Amino acid sequence: MSNNDIIVSLDIGTSKVRAIIGEVNNGTFNIIGVGSADSEGIRKGAIVDIDQTVQSIRSAVDHAERMVGIEISEVYVGITGNHIGLQSSHGVVAVSNEDREIGEEDIERVLKAAEVVALPPDREIIDVVAKQYVVDGLEGIQDPRGMIGVRLEVEAIIITGAKTAIHNLLRCVEKSDLKIKDLVLMSLGAGQLALSKDEKTMGSVLVDIGAGSTTIAIFEGGTMVSTSTLPIGGEFVTNDIAYGLRTLTDQAEKVKLKYGCALMADAAPDVTFKVVRIGSNVEKEFTQEDLAAIVEPRVQEIFHMIREEVNRLGYVELPGGYILTGGTVSMPGVLQVAQSELAASVRIAVPDYIGVRDPGYTSGVGVLHNVIRNIRARSTSSVSSAIGSGAGNNKKTVNRPKASPASNPETAQKPGFIERLKNIFSDFI
Repeated sequence: MSNNDIIVSLDIGTSKVRAIIGEVNNGTFNIIGVGSADSEGIRKGAIVDIDQTVQSIRSAVDHAERMVGIEISEVYVGITGNHIGLQSSHGVVAVSNEDREIGEEDIERVLKAAEVVALPPDREIIDVVAKQYVVDGLEGIQDPRGMIGVRLEVEAIIITGAKTAIHNLLRCVEKSDLKIKDLVLMSLGAGQLALSKDEKTMGSVLVDIGAGSTTIAIFEGGTMVSTSTLPIGGEFVTNDIAYGLRTLTDQAEKVKLKYGCALMADAAPDVTFKVVRIGSNVEKEFTQEDLAAIVEPRVQEIFHMIREEVNRLGYVELPGGYILTGGTVSMPGVLQVAQSELAASVRIAVPDYIGVRDPGYTSGVGVLHNVIRNIRARSTSSVSSAIGSGAGNNKKTVNRPKASPASNPETAQKPGFIERLKNIFSDFI
């Protein structure tokens, strides 16, 4: 198996760190390995202990390596958090080709032009996502490659993050002896995987409920237009169970995973379990109904907060409704509670790949899906450079607009001006 055929995503969450290995083979994409480890050093989605986080990353990567029998050296890292921000931008360039045919170099240049925005000193650009291109005044173009024009413009969304959070994340991965190919916004990758084209165009809300935080991403007009993170998630349900049953947190987590039900009406009064009470070795018996009485109010509160936050962002009724992902939504009854609290159409998104058919894997697989989608869209020469380049290369290899599958033979046969132009820009990217 060639290393060029393999890409790896790293999903560093509050409860789990997941390394997901994808294989690109003859145009098809498959998940061939998954490594998972308990997450230490992460609180509410933020890194609070570098060394513990490094150990968790190494454990997850080792697990994935043993499953597939390869050595992982480069990863695409998913990033999320309440420090992520979006802002609109506009870029304009003159088409450089002598025959005025728009090529990959023009796309790169116009996106770099869109990156020229004023940012506070504590912010950093993570990526640039094109909403639409404009060629000589003609709007609504999704892929201008191959078109003839003189002036190329792009309406783009700049994704920014706090320098401190970004550099701490990168530091953890680098200390795990891994090279970083690129950072990918988790909600953007998950949206491309979980949402249909109509849902992204008409408007919908992607909700990723993790252990320590809940990420909300609004999609409209084919792209992500707003995002927000709430510091609440499945960990709060576990804490409520620990307090309610007077037991240890790790026991509460096991009980939640095995017997948890978010809807009292669906809980079984004859299903019982025992937990050890704090401060004694005495076990006490509870029913699933007792557990649901603790879980349901907290789950209701989470979805109430989600609805309030979506309204605060300025979106009241989106036709696409709500799409749920994240490990917490796997609990029985969550969908019914969500439908009741959100008063909208709700569905749970699950990756359609063997071995990862669980909402908790949506973000990690979404990162891979995002990378594959953009690598496929590039020309043959761009594919080899995107997959085979080292991690020290800061050039973005994901989240770029879709290119034609085949390279342009005319462009490939003109090594002069265009090749010099590519070399010049490679120094700045």
